[in-house]
Amino acid sequence: MVTKMNESAPRAGKTVYGASLGILTLDTKFPRIHGDIGNAETWPFPVIYKVVEGATSDNVVRKGALGLKEDFKKAAQEVVSMGADGIGTTCGFLSLFQDDISEAAGVPVASSSLMQIPWVQSTLPPGGKVGVITISKESVTPMHLETVGVSLDTPIVGTEGGKAFTTSVLDDGEYMNFELAREDLLDAAKELLTDYPDVKAIVLECTNMGPFSKDINLKFGLPVFDIVSYLTWFHAGLRPRRYQI
Repeated sequence: MVTKMNESAPRAGKTVYGASLGILTLDTKFPRIHGDIGNAETWPFPVIYKVVEGATSDNVVRKGALGLKEDFKKAAQEVVSMGADGIGTTCGFLSLFQDDISEAAGVPVASSSLMQIPWVQSTLPPGGKVGVITISKESVTPMHLETVGVSLDTPIVGTEGGKAFTTSVLDDGEYMNFELAREDLLDAAKELLTDYPDVKAIVLECTNMGPFSKDINLKFGLPVFDIVSYLTWFHAGLRPRRYQI
């Protein structure tokens, strides 16, 4: 007797079928528009969200995620038991927990958009560099970078001096002026390219910056990589496409 393969489930024992990517989500209430990791309509495939209670943007970014490691490990195990075959997170600063989460979950983990930097760098012509825009440059430590294989001399600028983006996200307001937020991202990109003229590609650390990737790309003519590009690539390995043969 031949048993038909269930292509929506490469492993058995799931509670939820057809969604391979689990996303550990910060405990927030700020608005998440199309292109944000926390807007389910951003994804061309289903995802499983798991909110990590108490993990606010302020706690994770400004306070170094102190005391939250076990919460993320537990959440990772829960989302895998639900059905996830791989895990992402909604904050680039969670690179700190990359090894801890992957060990606890036992599945591939893409904890941070920063993890794209080494392979984006490998695509650039000689002399070209990857530059990073982060929500808070002052909060980025060597450990955030080294944990995921990012060179400490990587060009980085932040949006914390802007009009709306950083404060809206980190202070977790229920309103964001998206036009001002867009201006903050464009201003940060201009600063990055002015200060580091050898930057030939941009990686957005913050998972809430995705809605503005195209604006940066069109204005400055450089490739822009964000959490959506990263997790879309990641998901392609979790659920390879079936081709007509």
